[in-house]
Amino acid sequence: MSITLLGEFVLLAALWGASFLFMRLGAAEFGAIPTAGLRVGLAALFLLPTLLVRGVWTDLRRHARPILLVGLLNSAMPFALFAFAVVHIPTGLTAILNATVPMTGALVAWLWLGERPGASRTLGLVIGFAGVALLVMGKSGVDASGLSMDTPSTMPLIAMGAVMAATLCYGIGASCARKYLQGVHPLATATGSQIGATLGLALPMAWFWPSAPVSAGAWWAMVAVGLLCTALAYILFFHLIEQAGASKALTVTFMIPVFALFYGAAFLQETITAWMLGCGIIIVCGTALSMGLVRWQRNH
Repeated sequence: MSITLLGEFVLLAALWGASFLFMRLGAAEFGAIPTAGLRVGLAALFLLPTLLVRGVWTDLRRHARPILLVGLLNSAMPFALFAFAVVHIPTGLTAILNATVPMTGALVAWLWLGERPGASRTLGLVIGFAGVALLVMGKSGVDASGLSMDTPSTMPLIAMGAVMAATLCYGIGASCARKYLQGVHPLATATGSQIGATLGLALPMAWFWPSAPVSAGAWWAMVAVGLLCTALAYILFFHLIEQAGASKALTVTFMIPVFALFYGAAFLQETITAWMLGCGIIIVCGTALSMGLVRWQRNH
């Protein structure tokens, strides 16, 4: 990987890691659904000029239905779930759980598309989800009974469940794109999916729009997450896929929690526990195995 591509790789991880911080700042005042709606709406506006690129509008028009569906699965639903989660659990913890996206993607592809993983990848799925279970039952804000150590409620556990539901949405969206959008221009998928997500969230966003005035800081957080962490990040991601391949581009998943943990500690005074880090390492190792980036082989 060249120095330029490496710089894009690190920038993409930094942008996606920052999305949890900006969602937290926005959702605290806007609420989860308006936060998700603004994020995809601003991203769609930013990406609209890409329709002028040769072949993009043609592909979008031909494959409008599956592209719009992918927008609901890959943006609208998970963004709303993440926006809900970051209000109730640390942003760094949310990012660690988000690192399971390649695993849920592999699981969905296995169940839906029949892409049965080998022994090494299956082991990775088991290890990764074991890390998630340990994280949920550990001392990262929820005890083994599922009760918050700070408040007498199960809201942190529900928030963790929301994150895992979001990763499942990503997995279904990825398999849907693989099944129905092979050969479609990536900018058509990126732009069309954000348009679809915007259309899907328009009415819910209007219904749940906050009645109280929203601060300028929350608005700027939404501009940042929409333009930088979504629109620009999509362009970088697809460029990395084109130049370095999908497998290498997907390894950005491993760096996102690093930036998210740093941002949470620096700007939100979130605590980084040894248990979170340990479970995060287990999840990353499981993800690497499930993606086939590393392989486990038995000695005969």
